Formats: sequence, C-alpha cells, structure tokens
Amino acid sequence: MGLDHPAFTLSGLCAIGGLIGYFRKGSVPSLIAGLAISGLYGGAGYLLKQNANYGLELALATSSVLLFAGLSRSFQTSFQKPIPLLLLALGSVSTGYYAKKYNEFYPIFQ
Repeated sequence: MGLDHPAFTLSGLCAIGGLIGYFRKGSVPSLIAGLAISGLYGGAGYLLKQNANYGLELALATSSVLLFAGLSRSFQTSFQKPIPLLLLALGSVSTGYYAKKYNEFYPIFQ
C-alpha cells in the first residue's frame, strides 16, 4: 500500500463528514472545514501518488490540523460527544502514521 491510499481515504471521509454535518444540522462551518480538509488530503494524495515534492509534508500538516481540530472540539464538549472524539482519533492516527513515514524518509528521531 502506498502513502497515497490513506490520504485519499481520509479525503473521502472528511468530505462525507462535512456534508453530513451540513445536511443534518445545517452547519456551514462543518461543510467548509470538511471540504477544505478533504481538498488538502486529496492534494497530498495526488502529490504522493505522483512521487512529487511536499506530498508527505502536506499529509502530515493536514493530519495535524485534523488532530488539533478534534482536540479543540473534544475539550469544548468535555470529551462526551462522538464526532469530536472521532475527529480526535482520526487526527491522532493519521498524524502518527505520517510522522512515522516522514521519519523513515527524513530521519529526525533515531
């Protein structure tokens, strides 16, 4: 499995999540954020698939944004609501994955 597959999967999940937030609750911020994060993951996936520069960095940065958004929303809801916890989990796992892959290509921690 290439590095692009998780980015494309996360792109789809974020787009679906943003659309669900909009259609269920009328949340325009959810729609905008979901589609923006989806676009960034899609761009990272494309760059990774093309073996172009900055694909891994974009995927790591986007995952970090998702992690901090999930953390922020989880704090606001006292870690009681499932959607912020899902964002936190996806952000944590994807940040960990892309940080590990980044370290394999550009060793920082040995």
